[in-house]
Amino acid sequence: MNICITSSGRRVELGKTFLHDAHQLGLAAQILAADSTPQLSAACQWAAASFAVPRCTEPEYVERILTICRTQHVKILIPTIDTELSILSAAHEQFRQAGVHLVVSDSAAVRVARDKQLTADVLIQANVPSPRTARLADFLSGAASLNFPLILKRVDGSSSIGIHVAHDLSELRALNLEAPCYVAQEKLEGPEYTVNCFADLNGRLRAAVPHRRIETRAGEVSKAVTERREDLQKLAEQIVQAVPGLRGPFCFQVILTSTGAKVFEINARFGGGYPLAHAAGATFGKWIIEEALCRPSTAHNNWQDGLAMLRYDAAVFKKI
Repeated sequence: MNICITSSGRRVELGKTFLHDAHQLGLAAQILAADSTPQLSAACQWAAASFAVPRCTEPEYVERILTICRTQHVKILIPTIDTELSILSAAHEQFRQAGVHLVVSDSAAVRVARDKQLTADVLIQANVPSPRTARLADFLSGAASLNFPLILKRVDGSSSIGIHVAHDLSELRALNLEAPCYVAQEKLEGPEYTVNCFADLNGRLRAAVPHRRIETRAGEVSKAVTERREDLQKLAEQIVQAVPGLRGPFCFQVILTSTGAKVFEINARFGGGYPLAHAAGATFGKWIIEEALCRPSTAHNNWQDGLAMLRYDAAVFKKI
């Protein structure tokens, strides 16, 4: 079985979880990797084979990925970055006809997750606790009222890129941000959690694995510990109801405030800290392979509480 990871970058750990899960099912598997600069991708150097592809914003991106899937007999395709999700989700039928199990949520769910204002609106409508959020342009014009301090985020941002904090209006104006591209969100205080979730092909939540983020680096968790919490399990169940069409892996982020947990972001893809959930027993890759092969699902929510992940640097060396 060939499994291809797109925008593979540094995602060696993710590839290893799929190899482990395939082995547990008694299957021989290979991980293929696609990236815009494979010569500079650790995962591409580690993978059984790698392929150069255009950036996902280029018009030929989908056809190039389809060609790789056809010629390399790819059975499962795993997108990993936010910017490619909507493009691949819209092409879902093309991949199905090519015999590829594309692991991506429905287009409508991806659209909600990609737009931070839309995420906030959907959560509020569903009575999911979340911080007050407004488009920056509305806040600056007086059409929306928020209390400082504020977190300023790009509407479609990810990986903590473009995030700023403003403690008052003068500090906010000094940032000179492109207001139409940003949302303003009331800054929450408290421990931060990521909840890695798995929804089956029918959109039913099968697992929700929270981990407390002890330390992050470049927006990705580097130290964390799993914690079984009923409040976060309930939030996961509310989110799959509020955002129909979530399929396969997704994650959401929470701040545990003095008044309770509040959701501030949803990602319709594997979270960067997913390997911790896998190590704790939530083997999403195994369940994805079962779905791709039309096997009975063994998905469950029985995972190890209190398991810590302490990441360290590793390197791949190759002449280029």
